[in-house]
Amino acid sequence: MPTVDVYNLAREVTGQLELSDAVFGVPVKTHVLHEVVVYQLAKRRAGTAKTKGRSEVSGGGKKPWRQKGTGRARAGTSRSPIWRGGGTIHGPQPRDYTMRVPKKVRRLALKMALSQKVLDAGFTVIDEFKLEQIRTKDFVGILNRFDLGKTLVVLPGHDEIIEKSARNIPHVKVLRSEGLNVYDLLDYRAVILSRECVSRIEEALA
Repeated sequence: MPTVDVYNLAREVTGQLELSDAVFGVPVKTHVLHEVVVYQLAKRRAGTAKTKGRSEVSGGGKKPWRQKGTGRARAGTSRSPIWRGGGTIHGPQPRDYTMRVPKKVRRLALKMALSQKVLDAGFTVIDEFKLEQIRTKDFVGILNRFDLGKTLVVLPGHDEIIEKSARNIPHVKVLRSEGLNVYDLLDYRAVILSRECVSRIEEALA
C-alpha cells in the first residue's frame, strides 16, 4: 500500500497517509493511457473545419477568354484552384472525430495516471489547502515553498478564493476532483491536493 507524507502549507510534515492500492497502486500500461489521451483530445475537436472546392465557389460560369491567340495561358473557369479566389484542393471537410472507449478502460487509465504520479514523486498531499483571501502572491508563495513547476491543483469542491488566486499564473491549472482526467495528470509535472480530496478520489474510483 503506497504511503505519502502529508504537509501543511509551510511544508512541514504533519503525518503520513496510506493510499488505496486499488486507486494509487495500479500497474501502469502505457498503451491504455495513450488510448484514453487520444480519446480525450478527439472529444475536444469540433470537426467543423470546411473549405470550398471548385464546384462550390462563386463565379466561373463563363470561359475567361478565348482558347487561342491571346498570348495567355489556357483558362476554362475562374474557379480554378490556381486562381485567386478559386476553389481549394483537398481542403478539410466536416467530419466526426468521435472515439468509443469503454468507461471501465477510462477509469482504469485514471487510476494508472494517479499511480504513475505517486511513483514519480509528483504527488503532494496537504493537510488543508486554504487561503484567507484572493491573492495571487500568496498562492505563488505556496508553489515556490514546495518547489513546484508546472502544477495541477486538485480541489475537493468549489473554492472561489483558490480558483481566482491561481487563474493568472502560467503553467498552473486548478481542477475539482470530479473533473480529474488522464490528460491533465500526464501533462502537469506535479499534482498537489488536500487529504479530503484524496478521500473523494478513492471513494469515486475504488
